[in-house]
Amino acid sequence: MAALLSDEPGDADFARLARMAAQVLGTSSAVVALLGEHQQHVLGHFGPAPVLDLPGGHSVGAHALALEPSAALIVSNAAEDTRFDPSTFAEHPNLRFCAGASITVGNQKVGAIYALDQRARDEISPMLGEQLVELAHLAASLCELKSEARVSRRTAAALMREEWRHALTLEAGQVGSWVWDVPSGELTCNDMFRRMYDLPEDTAIQVNDVLAATHPADTEKLRAAIRASFDEGVDFEAEARSAASNRWLTMRGRVYQRDAEGKPLVMMGAAIDVSESKLTAEHTRLLLRELNHRVKNTLAMIQSVARQTIRQNPDPQDFIDAFSGRLRTISDAHVLLADRDWSGVQLFEVIGSQLGPRFRTNPDRADIKGDDVALPADHALGLGLILHELTTNAHRHGAWAGPEGVVQIKWDVVEEPVRGLSLTWRETGGPQVTPPKEVGLGTRLIERSLAKVLDSEVKLSFEPEGVVARVWMPLPEQQV
Repeated sequence: MAALLSDEPGDADFARLARMAAQVLGTSSAVVALLGEHQQHVLGHFGPAPVLDLPGGHSVGAHALALEPSAALIVSNAAEDTRFDPSTFAEHPNLRFCAGASITVGNQKVGAIYALDQRARDEISPMLGEQLVELAHLAASLCELKSEARVSRRTAAALMREEWRHALTLEAGQVGSWVWDVPSGELTCNDMFRRMYDLPEDTAIQVNDVLAATHPADTEKLRAAIRASFDEGVDFEAEARSAASNRWLTMRGRVYQRDAEGKPLVMMGAAIDVSESKLTAEHTRLLLRELNHRVKNTLAMIQSVARQTIRQNPDPQDFIDAFSGRLRTISDAHVLLADRDWSGVQLFEVIGSQLGPRFRTNPDRADIKGDDVALPADHALGLGLILHELTTNAHRHGAWAGPEGVVQIKWDVVEEPVRGLSLTWRETGGPQVTPPKEVGLGTRLIERSLAKVLDSEVKLSFEPEGVVARVWMPLPEQQV
């Protein structure tokens, strides 16, 4: 019975039926109600408030339910009718005439329509009973229609919720969806797809509008993928750029309906923005290319350093001691560069790799002056080797070989005429220095470490107070 209940009590449509019943039978009131075992639910009534407190077995509706659907209950005087308990009417002295017919829905009696009056009747025309039965049939049809309408509304609401959920899912996933009516060329799509191609929001979209919004270099590729799906039955798949944003979109679809001759009628699909993955893949390719280039250069550098080191240090142990430090310097520089995707490192990091990470807060007989600056990969690698050779020499023979020597590292970034780094390494307080009679490997490495940096220069001088190295290398312009 609950499925047949109206949305609100006192339904206007059922109230009209009650009024018609009262008019047909000439009574002061009428009721349309669903009947349960112990209660009634009034769908609509006409006239004074309906009598609902009669015991279930003595109510007019209950007696109407006991009859065949084609029969009507006619009671001229309920107070004298043996079907009713006389004591029942002690509280309702004005209730005398009543007539009713059962409401049957789906072969099940669910309620009744009945008319009530305070006047008793002597006789009533059988035609009035037949009309009451017809009104009961109308009430049954109205119950079915309202029940179906309620189910339809709930289904529509559920479908709308599902459609919104689907739309929100596509929006959250940044997926553009589309349905193409092939014969008309009309494309039904969501807002995400329109934004992808910068299409107008409120106008009908044709497939030619999408092709026109595709980057000219990719249009033919898109057409070819569509033809293959139409002619060969394969899934549609293509990557193309939007002409407005130049962003890459990957589209996939399928023909879901064809006519009797196999011609496509409906094609459905989706589009996803893959620009970020494209950029990532391109960045990875560039990084691998750069890495291959760096590895080749590094291997050539290591081979060169190894050959020169072994010439200066033929003893195996001496060679290992000399070569391992240089190799470690190259390795440390590579680790720093790899961590930065070979985009370069900071000058403080290069100095810290030789003097220790606390060189600024707790220098060990070192005087460091200068602001941090970003160095390209070749600059960082070459400067790291220079600082390694200078540091090693300072510990063995220079300022740090004695107890009082100091090394000053000072640099400035100049902007004119060319932006560049001017760095000076100066040793003082160590043993007196005399220029070497022969140029050693360390000196050659210092002077040649920046060979791959165009327009760079390294000048090494052996002054009596200590070694001085002056380094100049151009720097790229700062990004605004």
